[in-house]
Amino acid sequence: MKVLKLAVLVIVAALAFGGCSSKGKPKGDGTDGYGADAAGAGGPEIGKYGEGSGDAYGSGGKYGAGGAGAGGDAALDDPSSPLFKKVIYFQYDSSEVLPEYVSVVNAHANFLASNPGKTVTLEGHADERGSSEYNVALGEQRAKSVAKMLKLQGVTDTQLQIVSFGEEKPAVSGHDESAYQQNRRVELAYPGH
Repeated sequence: MKVLKLAVLVIVAALAFGGCSSKGKPKGDGTDGYGADAAGAGGPEIGKYGEGSGDAYGSGGKYGAGGAGAGGDAALDDPSSPLFKKVIYFQYDSSEVLPEYVSVVNAHANFLASNPGKTVTLEGHADERGSSEYNVALGEQRAKSVAKMLKLQGVTDTQLQIVSFGEEKPAVSGHDESAYQQNRRVELAYPGH
């Protein structure tokens, strides 16, 4: 029985990682479940953060170590800061960070690399479609994708923790594409914020 469970777990993990490698984009013509509008991009749209350099949240800048709050903590709760956005949305059955969320990940990478004492938990989530085991693996793979982007920009392993909730903690309840889009996500959870 243990061997059978282990075999099933290995197969589920292989399917999760193999099924997440799609590099294609949705057609956007409505025939694939995605409309031609921005909602088909995998989640709610995020606005531009305006002009500015990394100085707004880097060390010594408006939100850096010399700015408001110790080590830039105030920036995490300031709606005008790029660090206020703490959710990365994904397309169905994918762990690829969409281009519209790269700037969000980059802002957090700059903040964390400039504040080596800060930590963040990357909480991976999936919508309710698929088995519980598959969704836990997919949530983990999504969190690992964000972690990889952060580490490429100087964030250390000791600053990151990865947790996958799969489908267990939906952002919204519902059984339609609108709910599914909001539940396919990685949340960046900073202690105390």
